Amino acid sequence: MASSLSVLQRVISVVREIAHKEIMPRYLQVERIYKADGSFYTAADLAAQESLLEELHKISPIAMLGEEMPEAQQQERWETSQGEVWSIDPIDGTSNFMNGLPYFAVSVALMRAGRSVLGVVYNPATDEMFYAEQGKGAFLNGQALPLSRHSAAKPSLNKAIANVDLKRLDHKLAMAIVTQPPYASQRNYGACTLEWCYTAAGYFDLYLHGGQKPWDYAAGCLILEEAGGHRCTLHEDDYWGSYPWRRSVIGALDRDLFIQWRDWVRTHA
Repeated sequence: MASSLSVLQRVISVVREIAHKEIMPRYLQVERIYKADGSFYTAADLAAQESLLEELHKISPIAMLGEEMPEAQQQERWETSQGEVWSIDPIDGTSNFMNGLPYFAVSVALMRAGRSVLGVVYNPATDEMFYAEQGKGAFLNGQALPLSRHSAAKPSLNKAIANVDLKRLDHKLAMAIVTQPPYASQRNYGACTLEWCYTAAGYFDLYLHGGQKPWDYAAGCLILEEAGGHRCTLHEDDYWGSYPWRRSVIGALDRDLFIQWRDWVRTHA
């Protein structure tokens, strides 16, 4: 494999090119195809994943884990990756893509021994390219993250903006959030990979999700970490050591705010 920086540059180039070649020409132009579990994908998802697998293999011919692969194949790729794998989501936020909402992204991460060391998340509708390498910081279109920097005053949970995905939370926690939210305002736009990045940028103060798969969190989690953010799961402080196929997340950019948010969530979960 080439040097880390050259690998990152190549991945960014591949992601941008495939997004504009395979995804954007199909924007609002494709029909949904249903899977056995009721979820769906489109011809754009398949075309983008096929191209990503081909081009990333040229960068490093290691195991490939894609969201649109059959579940058995995903499990096999993860278990036999020998410690190194590309984790790919060709379009995160497919329903947004289908309906014309400009909040969807291509996500690519390089993982070693179950942890991400390189991550790229790109929204071609807004030309937002988020990326990070382990130990080298996180960026949006060349600008270091976070973009939004709060005042020197200690952050307050009751003034925070939270991104919360309610549908994957257990009933008790979801009801507590609905009836007695500890924050000022809530958002949920339906694309995990961008939710991580928007938290890293400082657009959201808090993040909560009940369960994600590797292609949902692999790139975004690294970007938040490299931006100086903090994260854990609903029940474990060791985020990377938790179960990889339904990994929850409690996250925040500011450490004091993260502790307040983590403690509130765990008290009500």
